[in-house]
Amino acid sequence: MNKLFSVAILVAGIVLLIFGINAHGSIVSSTKEAVTGTPTDKSLWFMILGVVGIIVGGLGAFSRRISG
Repeated sequence: MNKLFSVAILVAGIVLLIFGINAHGSIVSSTKEAVTGTPTDKSLWFMILGVVGIIVGGLGAFSRRISG
């Protein structure tokens, strides 16, 4: 994987995670969580995709390829 592409995925993952955390703290999410016990689907998807992006982008950006 290209290092620049990996860094872009890493940055996108960080941004998605921040959006997910902010969406989780919103009034709508807090109200739904108080009633149903679960956060909104939107905030969960942002956080899940953010973590996946951070892992994939981080592995691609910071891993060394062994060329034989």
